[in-house]
Amino acid sequence: MLRAPNDRSPFFESNPALDGWSLGGRDPETIKQLMPFWEWFYKYYFRVQTSGWENLPPEQVLLVGSHNGGLSSPDMVMMIYDWFRHQGLHRPVYGLMHPTVWKMSRPMAELAVKVGAVQAHPKMAIAALQSGASVLVYPGGAQDVFRPFNQRHQIYFAGRKGFIKLALRQQVPIVPAIAVGSHETLLVMGDCYDQVKYLHDLGMPWLLDVDPVVFPIYLGLPWGLALGPLPHVPFPLTMHTRICPPIYFERYGNDAAKDKDYVDQCYQLVKTQMQRELDSLAETANILPW
Repeated sequence: MLRAPNDRSPFFESNPALDGWSLGGRDPETIKQLMPFWEWFYKYYFRVQTSGWENLPPEQVLLVGSHNGGLSSPDMVMMIYDWFRHQGLHRPVYGLMHPTVWKMSRPMAELAVKVGAVQAHPKMAIAALQSGASVLVYPGGAQDVFRPFNQRHQIYFAGRKGFIKLALRQQVPIVPAIAVGSHETLLVMGDCYDQVKYLHDLGMPWLLDVDPVVFPIYLGLPWGLALGPLPHVPFPLTMHTRICPPIYFERYGNDAAKDKDYVDQCYQLVKTQMQRELDSLAETANILPW
C-alpha cells in the first residue's frame, strides 16, 4: 500500500483505504449500485450520444480527457459510466482526483474512491498502471474545467506534461476522451483569481483553507450569477462524448521521458490530435434538449 510522505491527518489515518493513497478502495459492488442512478442521467437528463468505443485497445491505456462543466464535470461522470457499460465492472480503471476534494467533502471523496478515484500523484498513477489497470487523467485540472465559455471547444492542458512522461515511462498508449455539450451546462464568463489572491495575501482566508487555483464568474443553477468554484446543477443539455483512436509514440522508456524536446513533441501531438477530433465532434453535435 502506497503512502504519501507528510500528508497525514488523524482523520485520514482512521480510514486509510479511502484516503486515495491505496488501490484497495475500489469497490465493484458500489459501482454496481450506482449504475442505475448514472443510467437515468445518461439516458434521460443528458441524453448522451457516444461513439468511438471500438477504438479502445484491449491492453491497458492512459485515458486523457478534456475537462468540462465546472465542479459537476458531467462529461467525466458519463464517461466513467460508459467505461463500465462497455468494459464491465471488472476491467479496472483508476481516475486521478485532485487532493483538495478530500478537504472540501470527505464523503464525496470516499464515494469517488470506491468508484476508482485515487490521489492525483505520480506514485498513484504508476501504481495503478503497474497493477495492470488503466488510468483516466484530466491534465488541465481546475483551469480547464472552468475555462471561459468562448474556449469551450478548445483543448487546454494548462501546460502540464506529466501525463506524457507517465505514458512514456510506463509504455502505454494514450487514448483521448473528448466531449461536447458538458461545458455548456454552465456559462463561465471569466476568472478573477488574481484579484481574490491579492485579497488573500492581504489577510482574507480561503474558504475551507483551500487555495481554489481558479475563481470563476459564471451563470448556472441554482445560483444564477455565481462567484467562485461553487457546485452547481448542470443544465439538461444533450452531451456528445467520443473515445478517439489510441496514440502510440515512436519512443518509450525513461530516456524518452527525460528528453524535454521529445516530451514537448509528444505533448503537441496529443493536443493537436485531440483538437482535431474535438473540432469534428463540435461541427456535428446538437446539444439542444429537443
